[in-house]
Amino acid sequence: MLRVRCLRGGSRGAEAAHFIGSRLGRAFTGWVQRSLQSTQAAAASQNRCAAEDKAHSPKECPVCSYNEWDPLEEVIVGRAENACVPPFSVEVKANTYEKYWGFYQKFGGESFPKDHVKKAIAEIEEMCNILKKEGVIVKRPDPIDWSVKYKTPDFESTGMYAAMPRDILLVVGNEIIEAPMAWRARFFEYRAYRRIIKDYFNNGAKWTTAPKPTMADELYDQDYPIRSVEDRHKLAAQGKFVTTEFEPCFDAADFIRAGRDIFVQRSQVTNYMGIEWMRRHLAPDYRVHVISFKDPNPMHIDATFNIIGPGLVLSNPDRPCHQIELFKKAGWTVIHPPVPIIPDDHPLWMSSKWLSMNVLMLDEKRVMVDANETSIQKMFENLGISTIKVNIRHANSLGGGFHCWTCDIRRRGTLQSYFD
Repeated sequence: MLRVRCLRGGSRGAEAAHFIGSRLGRAFTGWVQRSLQSTQAAAASQNRCAAEDKAHSPKECPVCSYNEWDPLEEVIVGRAENACVPPFSVEVKANTYEKYWGFYQKFGGESFPKDHVKKAIAEIEEMCNILKKEGVIVKRPDPIDWSVKYKTPDFESTGMYAAMPRDILLVVGNEIIEAPMAWRARFFEYRAYRRIIKDYFNNGAKWTTAPKPTMADELYDQDYPIRSVEDRHKLAAQGKFVTTEFEPCFDAADFIRAGRDIFVQRSQVTNYMGIEWMRRHLAPDYRVHVISFKDPNPMHIDATFNIIGPGLVLSNPDRPCHQIELFKKAGWTVIHPPVPIIPDDHPLWMSSKWLSMNVLMLDEKRVMVDANETSIQKMFENLGISTIKVNIRHANSLGGGFHCWTCDIRRRGTLQSYFD
């Protein structure tokens, strides 16, 4: 996430298509328009996927996951160790709340408050212990010194962390897709996961690295006029984001899976070129649909729209989905989670209170949820879903909830379609 988990949303289709068309020409404009329209027709579309399920079983491959709710068997959990505040560059400013801009300007390139990080580390260790007790295999990325400065031909930066594997890794079937990312502070974040991914690859998994962007100045609107949330609302509604269409970029956390159908938002870190790369890469077995939200600063979809079961989705009431009728017409139940109860004075440098809905499903009837968020616990219990309560309040401050802090590597299930 990073998780400016709070910061998510979308744009209006026609305006976004016009904006992209002005940059890339008519051919690409046509694709954008078709992609945005495809969400409305997905429920009635014919299944063009292979007739026979080609899914690898967990016994054949250590990597196998098609959705967000099948029984969880193995997961990667991130690390808070050595977490650093990213430098206050244009893309960071566009994805953070103005009340924290002074914090970034003062501490960019340095450690997050050490006592806070220490508490976050302890919380995540306890989370890992609980997952193991629930029968889940837990893997961790390597600790790295993220304060080291680096330089490419196009930019200079320091790193950030390896706290949010959901941001950088997307598992589709037996394939691990390594996202290119869009923040300069996250350019080399993949290094923390390479040992684990190589092991999965050596044991039969597919491993794909998306085209790495140069992250040159042209990838960002250097004059992105952010002064307030109102500015963000207006720009997002016009299909204007801090990232341009100079080259493909995306964070994995802007995608959410439901079998053969994968949903994605155009955000501050995921552009249409990145979405198109994913669409072509996953076709014809998977269908990628662009959806959008009333969101002043979209970044990462899972605290805005979190699919928790077959035909069951959590939809943020503060950021309504423009294409929600697609899900309702397909017979899905849309649930609006209760308002989070996290105190206003708790620091959320990279996230919003809506991390309360950023939950991890262990299966259809078990969910890992914040121990402090009693309202959403009751909501799940009323749905017949048992809650596994874990306190990660300090970990939340670094930008993510349970879904963000994890990447499910193996779930016991098969590839299915939930929209035909």
